Amino acid sequence: MANAPFELKGKTVFVAGHRGMVGSALMRRLAGEGATLLTISRGEVDLRNQAAVDAWFAAKKPQAVFLAAAKVGGIVANNTLRAEFLYDNLAIATNVIQASHANGCEKLMFFGSSCIYPRLAPQPLREDSMLTGPLEPTNEPYAIAKIAGIKMAEAYRSQYGSDFISVMPTNLYGPGDNYHPEYSHVVAALIRRFHEAKLSGASSVVVWGTGTPRREFLYVDDLADACIHLMKTYSSPELVNIGTGEDITIAEFARVVAAAVGYRGEIGFDTSRPDGTPRKLLDVSRLAKLGWRATTSLEDGIKRAYQAFLSETKQAAE
Repeated sequence: MANAPFELKGKTVFVAGHRGMVGSALMRRLAGEGATLLTISRGEVDLRNQAAVDAWFAAKKPQAVFLAAAKVGGIVANNTLRAEFLYDNLAIATNVIQASHANGCEKLMFFGSSCIYPRLAPQPLREDSMLTGPLEPTNEPYAIAKIAGIKMAEAYRSQYGSDFISVMPTNLYGPGDNYHPEYSHVVAALIRRFHEAKLSGASSVVVWGTGTPRREFLYVDDLADACIHLMKTYSSPELVNIGTGEDITIAEFARVVAAAVGYRGEIGFDTSRPDGTPRKLLDVSRLAKLGWRATTSLEDGIKRAYQAFLSETKQAAE
């Protein structure tokens, strides 16, 4: 299929998961596109409920869908809530993709995650390395559900000619992150930990794991910009990685976060905690060829994320 431009202006666009970090970034970015934005809260429509999703789609008929709704979390959440991560994410993907097809949705973007690549796939991770080896055991249920969603988008494209595409974001951070002390991702966890240590005057902060794994981090508003670019210009069954193409050790990253927060104590490592995948860097050459590159530096992004954390925690306390 030729990559004909897809205009968002004047379209009815549904952002599934609009209150999450990715969804809220998409909402910010879509505000300037001249589209009519549709959102639903979980209280209105539970995306795990097929009948409710079908009825809503039949009534609203969105022309474009960003499927950013998912049950997400860090290593502990993924490893502890295994049944929920599998069931919830399978149900959301199945219901929204089928309802989009059944109700004539013109274009859908499904969000995978870089953590679904095989644990020991060659680095940097290329799009074609999916399903070439065993998954990281700690997040296997989430990964399997996300792979099913990607394969579903592919299948609807091949069987029905649906213009459904899938993207594979790297580790994200920014406004709207989850700062839960046990279930958060590494960026939010470190921002919270260093902030609390600064307030309490703690002499040291302990970071989970050895500090040696390498990770790539993308500011969530950069992700949203990449997604709008791809929604407008890309139409193909192949996945597209979205990242910066640069990585950093967790130890180095912790120092960047400490500096942004203004924490000046010692940083130690709890080697009894799991490290997860040894390295995770995306090959973003396909995205670069499609005309997009990240623009927010890690230092600037973390500063913005910390400001967002401060304002979000202040609002929560009021």
